[in-house]
Amino acid sequence: MTLPHMPAAVIFDMDGLIFDTEALYQEAFLAAAVAGGHDLTPAVLRRAIGLPWVQSRIWLLEHMGPDFPMDQYFARMAAHFDRLAATRLRLKPGVVELLDLLDRLELPRGIATSSAHPTVQGHLGAHGLAERFHAVVGHGDYAASKPAPDPFLTAARRLGVDPARCLALEDSHNGVRSASAAGMMTFMVPDLLGPTPEIEALCTGVVRDLHAVCALILAASAAGGYPAVG
Repeated sequence: MTLPHMPAAVIFDMDGLIFDTEALYQEAFLAAAVAGGHDLTPAVLRRAIGLPWVQSRIWLLEHMGPDFPMDQYFARMAAHFDRLAATRLRLKPGVVELLDLLDRLELPRGIATSSAHPTVQGHLGAHGLAERFHAVVGHGDYAASKPAPDPFLTAARRLGVDPARCLALEDSHNGVRSASAAGMMTFMVPDLLGPTPEIEALCTGVVRDLHAVCALILAASAAGGYPAVG
């Protein structure tokens, strides 16, 4: 597997791609359901993976009915997640190595996420990554959330790079749909959900982790005449 061409920028999703947070969110969703006595199974909650908060709320209301105490449930969930993240927020394999490679190649990079800016900055700050991205696009920065292309198009615009020259990295189905609709080279790095035939058709490729992305970029840089990096 190779990249179609050397990217001029790399745009990352955050949850499940940079940080191993999707499992924590699932645990927090389930804990809040148990605390509130709600009949929400892990299989049901997995359907919320990759959904913005607004869409998650809409989906849960459709599933649980209009009388579901949504605000109370989400407050419990957020409190559970904060407790989990305080001690268990981990980077996904290959994040630092990929950022180091992008530094050496002087490639700009950004984040396109459905999370709010305080959450993004809190996670990045906890691992010393706040200064390692040239643009951070979060909830409130675009008109339509993933799977619409707006988050990735906004990130490309802020980086000053044509979307077609961007490499997008995603773990969720809606994220892949968003990046593909933005016209980017789209690689899925699966987390809790694997690719479906639809998602595979939208992807430029599917790789096991960000170490594999490093290898792809190194091969493209060598083929394109970029300076060798060690």
